[in-house]
Amino acid sequence: MRAPPRSLELTQVKEWEDGSVRAVEDSLAAEEPLEIRAGSMPMTVTMRTPGHDLELAAGFLLTEGIIESADQIAALRLAPATNSTRSNLVEVELKDVSFDSERMQRNFFAASSCGICGKASIEAIRRRGLKQLDRGFRIDPELLCRLPEILRSEQAIFSRTGGLHAAALFDAEGQLMAVREDIGRHNAVDKIVGWALLEKHLPLSRHILLISGRGGFEIAQKTLAAGIPILASVSAPSSLAVKLARELGLTLIGFLRGRRFVVYAGDYRCLPGGSPQ
Repeated sequence: MRAPPRSLELTQVKEWEDGSVRAVEDSLAAEEPLEIRAGSMPMTVTMRTPGHDLELAAGFLLTEGIIESADQIAALRLAPATNSTRSNLVEVELKDVSFDSERMQRNFFAASSCGICGKASIEAIRRRGLKQLDRGFRIDPELLCRLPEILRSEQAIFSRTGGLHAAALFDAEGQLMAVREDIGRHNAVDKIVGWALLEKHLPLSRHILLISGRGGFEIAQKTLAAGIPILASVSAPSSLAVKLARELGLTLIGFLRGRRFVVYAGDYRCLPGGSPQ
């Protein structure tokens, strides 16, 4: 997988190794702001790694509950760059959509890092009326164990910088459908969901989402919004993500490394002998 344009920047650094110093060229993961605007209304600004910006915007609209289908996007475009600056603005035209501008803040679901009550945050997700996840979808544990290596082999920017998160979407047979990288885990997930939305692959009711890093509340709610029944990560989930997964039927897996993983919710989809509650 090739790195998207503008996703990498080169810089000169000094490297110390075993008492020796040398000047080398290093690759950095790019970080720039992206504004998503509906008409004249700014909806959100997020720091992201440039690349797949339209997918990021489309995924944000869906996972944050602003739209329910691609049919509600009348137009989606990257604003042209000026002579002095790069384009960091996505303009969207929506149809049959009404929304409260105060909800257009990136952190309105970030309950794990603010004073919002966890129960209230979960209830807000429940009130969105998300479709029920596929309870009949099951996978073999051996299939799960193969996925992290596939993800690592496709992380083009991470392989050069060591500084990005990634999200990967797999089908029921463990075939890789898409990989996206970003400095933010939530952005990587939005890019995956936006890709699926624009390519008419939703709902993702028989798919697996694998992320690098931890599985937090925001990642879990975006997974639910996309209809994905299984969320796996190579690190730990947060306590609120576990509560959300258990209440809304999401299979949540952490520490997926080598031939080991831990199931925090919905074990019947990936372990023998389990059944839905």
